[in-house]
Amino acid sequence: MSTESFLLMRHEIILTVILLLVLVAEIFSKNKMIVFYVATGLFLVHTVTGFIPQQEGFLFGKMYHTNELLHFVKNVLNVGVLIILLQSSGYIKEKLVPGHKSSEFVMLIFASLLGMYFMISSGNFLMFYMGLELSALPIAALVAFETMKRRSAEAGIKFILLAALASGTSLFGVSLLYASTGTVYFQEMAALLSYSSLSITGFIFFFAGIAFKISLVPFHFWTADVYEGAPIGITSYLSVISKGAAVTILTIILFTVMQTFQEVIHILLYIVALATMFIGNLFALRQKNMKRFLAFSSIAQAGFILLGLMANDQLGISTVVYFITIYVFTNLAAFGVIQAISLKTGKEDMEDYTGLYRTNPRLSLVMMLALFSLAGIPPVAGFFGKFFLFTAAASKGYYLLVFLAVVNVTISLYYYLLVIRAIFLRKSENPIPFFKSDLMMKIGLLITVIGVLLIGLYSPVYQYIFDLSKL
Repeated sequence: MSTESFLLMRHEIILTVILLLVLVAEIFSKNKMIVFYVATGLFLVHTVTGFIPQQEGFLFGKMYHTNELLHFVKNVLNVGVLIILLQSSGYIKEKLVPGHKSSEFVMLIFASLLGMYFMISSGNFLMFYMGLELSALPIAALVAFETMKRRSAEAGIKFILLAALASGTSLFGVSLLYASTGTVYFQEMAALLSYSSLSITGFIFFFAGIAFKISLVPFHFWTADVYEGAPIGITSYLSVISKGAAVTILTIILFTVMQTFQEVIHILLYIVALATMFIGNLFALRQKNMKRFLAFSSIAQAGFILLGLMANDQLGISTVVYFITIYVFTNLAAFGVIQAISLKTGKEDMEDYTGLYRTNPRLSLVMMLALFSLAGIPPVAGFFGKFFLFTAAASKGYYLLVFLAVVNVTISLYYYLLVIRAIFLRKSENPIPFFKSDLMMKIGLLITVIGVLLIGLYSPVYQYIFDLSKL
């Protein structure tokens, strides 16, 4: 293998080296917080170098491939993980360093991200499945990381059991597709797939397995309990990074491998999108815990993402990737505020946020910006993300679906405004007291605010993604 070919796996190689360096530092360093700072610094370098242009190509007999769009998605995931590390610094210092578990926390996140790299760049279902497992197993450990808390242990058990079920379901679907075509390679399978009951059944089983990771209805039951029980940094990771990687690979497979099943795909996506939007939004109305609230919000957002998949063309791909980019900054802004408040006060219920603006105005403004973006209120980035998703669905004539999606936007606006009303308009006799977050948390929140504002107001971002979306 030549050096140029080897560098096609630049993301994976650098992250593996960082993972090994963190392991060595953990062995020889007595100050575990220093290890975390070193890991974050190395990952920052990795994130910055990721924006250096990279060639397109294939490796290992086309098991692995990369192009500019996949390179961009990996960079977005890197930025998201960097923000999570910055926002988790206080939690790691206060909760994990005394128990000598800080390095393991970072290493598991890096290992999971490495699996997502391979999953996104997979050229056949074997590489896809290896990446899927490598990404899921570390998350199961991270969800149950707070071993002394019953909710965390319960969330870990639920996640690992349901993840195993979803993984087996997806693998069974792949086996049926292999039985109908005789190959597991994406390019070859796309040419050989026939419109048969065996191959359609295989696709449905495969879709069910991926739907679990994206939290699509009816595969969403684990989401709220796991989000509530996991550490907030891991809840952020599940909501943003894991979902972003799963949506990316689903988009690639639908548009490049499953073109034969477009009629079935559209019917399936139509039904699942409606169910996901309505159930996610209606259940969000009932939530009082902020983590469960954002869990059902993320379910509803997944339903909106499916609107982009209804357009099986360049417009559909670009709108999905653009929305994922916006979603990373928006959701991490909201979870960052929740993490900052939870770390200082231990409070996570919506009622606890009453009167927050009077004591912590900056955090209140960040939360308002994030919720406005999630609701799709202009001029923040979330408005443009949903607008392009609706445009993609409307371009294929799904006007009723777009109308129902707008109805769901109205429902979501109501429950997002409930939080904003509690923060800005209501008074509390015992509000959350004023506090100062650490520097790394402030930097993490600042990056999210810049992302939410810049991506929405700077239109060339979408044009750049649209130009990359030529699969």
